[in-house]
Amino acid sequence: MIKLAGIDIGNDSIKLVLDGSREPLVIPNIIAPGYERHILQEEDSPWKALDVMIYSPSLSQRNQRYFVGQLALEHEDNLELEDTDNKAISDQSLIVALTALAYQGLATQAFNSGYGAVDEVEYTLGTGLPVRAFAKYSQQFEQRLLGEHEVTFLSTPQFHNRKIKVSIRKVAVSIEGAAAIFHLATHDSLMVKDEEIYNGCIGVCEIGALTTDFPVIKRMAIDNHFSHGEQIGIATYLDAIIRDVEDAYSYVFPSRAKLVQRIKQRDFTIQLLGEGQVDIRPIVDQHFRRAALRMIEMIKKRWRKYPDIQCFYVIGGGASALRPYIQEAAGSLKLRFANDSEFLNMHGYLKVAKSRLNQAAPV
Repeated sequence: MIKLAGIDIGNDSIKLVLDGSREPLVIPNIIAPGYERHILQEEDSPWKALDVMIYSPSLSQRNQRYFVGQLALEHEDNLELEDTDNKAISDQSLIVALTALAYQGLATQAFNSGYGAVDEVEYTLGTGLPVRAFAKYSQQFEQRLLGEHEVTFLSTPQFHNRKIKVSIRKVAVSIEGAAAIFHLATHDSLMVKDEEIYNGCIGVCEIGALTTDFPVIKRMAIDNHFSHGEQIGIATYLDAIIRDVEDAYSYVFPSRAKLVQRIKQRDFTIQLLGEGQVDIRPIVDQHFRRAALRMIEMIKKRWRKYPDIQCFYVIGGGASALRPYIQEAAGSLKLRFANDSEFLNMHGYLKVAKSRLNQAAPV
């Protein structure tokens, strides 16, 4: 049975949801070179120890071993995407995406696991790209995903030495931000939920890790002329926070993802060498206020260029982190936010894939 899924291949994390499920799988988009681990105590969840060997015709290096996501988070040789990376052609993003698809396949269906057996999971995927990458790279992105890939879990708890073939049969690529608005405007059945959004002229500021996209959606169609993207995201400010904390307190965050975890948990206290502790909230506030001011200026610039926009939604993972700072910086400017903002694109991609399967693609 072919699974229908929406996958947001974000620069900070991969978010995946299956049709009929509300529980997303989230894996930090971070990898490290894999090797035989010295395991003193096995992790209590396979998600915490994604140790994989991946074969894919789309990867420049095949049959390589990687630690993925949480396992790579504090690794000294881990790799996070930088602003020069393009997720459409990035090997790292594909490695984490295939790991997520394989993990979800094993976690949600029963397989024959006899000696030497290769399990298989088939997908139809909805996914997306930033505004500036979509026109140039959407077909290449689709082709890299399509086809058969093989993921072997090695020391991962519960999945020891399990090999699974990930077969991607169809891919629907849409535009980041636009898919999120489609999700807000429609029910799971694709019937209209919000007439104002569905039939209106909506501006979007979708703040990601490395990009911020400004699609304009008019009656669920992308405006080619006024939709733009910027090569800046919240990662710029996270990197600045990491540098300032290291300079001030000699405390090193091993990755952006580790800092993001702290911020999401509202845990701003770091341990100094010895028994001292310090609150880094003032440093976070300083840089996030700068980020918010930059976002407000970009939103105003877009809105002035296209005054027919009825309302502006600020969404994405970056919007979740910056929301109070943006609201403060906005002053009298009215902006709209949404709950679970970082998952809107993922749910939208699923709906776009579903609608295209039904031969109707409003986004």
